Amino acid sequence: MDVLTLTTYADAPFMTQQQAALEERGVSFSTLSVAGEVAADVDRSPMDYLRTIPRVITEAKNGYDLIHAHYGLTGPMALAQRRTPVVLSLWGSDIHGPVAPVSRLSARFCDEVVVMSEEMRTALGVDCRVIPDGVDLERFTPEPRTQAKRRVGWDDSDAADVLFPYPPAREVKNHPRAERIVTVVDNLLERPVRLRTVHGVDHDAVADYMNAADALLLTSHSEGSPNSVKEALACNLPVVATDVGDVQERLAGVEPSHVATTDEELVRGLIDVLERGDRSNGREAAREVSIDQTADRMLAVYESAAEGEVGAGTEGETPRVQDGPQLR
Repeated sequence: MDVLTLTTYADAPFMTQQQAALEERGVSFSTLSVAGEVAADVDRSPMDYLRTIPRVITEAKNGYDLIHAHYGLTGPMALAQRRTPVVLSLWGSDIHGPVAPVSRLSARFCDEVVVMSEEMRTALGVDCRVIPDGVDLERFTPEPRTQAKRRVGWDDSDAADVLFPYPPAREVKNHPRAERIVTVVDNLLERPVRLRTVHGVDHDAVADYMNAADALLLTSHSEGSPNSVKEALACNLPVVATDVGDVQERLAGVEPSHVATTDEELVRGLIDVLERGDRSNGREAAREVSIDQTADRMLAVYESAAEGEVGAGTEGETPRVQDGPQLR
């Protein structure tokens, strides 16, 4: 099966991991990114999306079995062509933020729509499938903390390290709230508590930070199915998180971990985790969202979308372009 991927972020780890797992199942991908180069955490302009539409229409003529559009704003781009089935994956902020109207309208016309949580399904209000992004259990695995702290360059003091694995500039992640919570906890506990804001590192190194930390703190305003939570589970790192996306479902039965709605609850939860000092039993819960399981479910979506459609290699179709300046 040949798939054209449309995305705003060609190197998104959760997307490239999913593609690698699907390639093992016989799927081949070409990736077309939205036009325009932007700095991290800076949105593209509407013109960047409009300029990409002709590229999509041209490339879609090359015999793909389907188009997989990642993120709500790529939906109209995928639907601009009329010959190839479209699978739309929504990420979370494209349902809850200003992009939501575009996502909802596009979803009505796509052959398959995938969301990451039941909460997203309810918010979207359109028939869709719930498939969380998978976690690579071979990459994210428990390791001795002393060894992990040495690899990431953290000192081996008695201080507690609370991991916040997002850029502070991403407003939806609410870094000021994380700072506020950790400051309160630091004042209440006898040992120092440090907020470790880690971002921009290679994804292969993220597991080291998970294993070096005492807890993961998620203070987001909204989420779909936060990968950091699932990666923390795979490393048995305790999680304290706001009740967003599928966090409640992912942390069900995981100890020690806490889901909270207020600052007071976040403080109490983080104090409990740090005072207990135990690793969690999260790895067993992470198996439910392993990359292998989620890839199998996504392949079923692909097959459903492409069923009965004229695919690549059919007589009369133009052979698919394998290389070119438009493709990653």
